[in-house]
Amino acid sequence: MREFKKYFKLVASPADLYNALTNTTMIEIWTGETAIMSTEPGSEFSLWDGEIVGRNIEFVPDRKIVQQWYFGEESDSIVTIKLHPEKNGTNVEVHQTNIPEEAYDNIAGGWESDYFGSLSELFD
Repeated sequence: MREFKKYFKLVASPADLYNALTNTTMIEIWTGETAIMSTEPGSEFSLWDGEIVGRNIEFVPDRKIVQQWYFGEESDSIVTIKLHPEKNGTNVEVHQTNIPEEAYDNIAGGWESDYFGSLSELFD
C-alpha cells in the first residue's frame, strides 16, 4: 500500500473551493459527470459517475474534508483535504493513505489532472 501527499495552489478562496468540493451541482459542473455528495458525516458519495465511491467522515466548513474511498474488498483509502488560505487564493493539501499499489499511478495522475486540473480551470 502507498500514500500520496501533495499541495496545490488555486486562485480561489477556501470557501469557494469547499463549495466546489462538497456541493453536488458544483461537482457536476467541474467534473462534467454525475455526482452524489452530502456534507453529512457517514453519508455515502459518488464522483465521476461512480468511478470514485466512498463514505464521508468529517467536514470542517472552508477548512477540511475527510473521506474514505472504497477499493473493493481488499482495502479502503482515507483522503484528507485541507484548505489553507493564502493572500491570492488557497493552498490545498491532499493526503491519501492506503492506496493499492496497482492503483497508485492512476490515483496520483487523477489528483493532478482530473481533480485539481479541472478545479483550476473552473476558477481561472
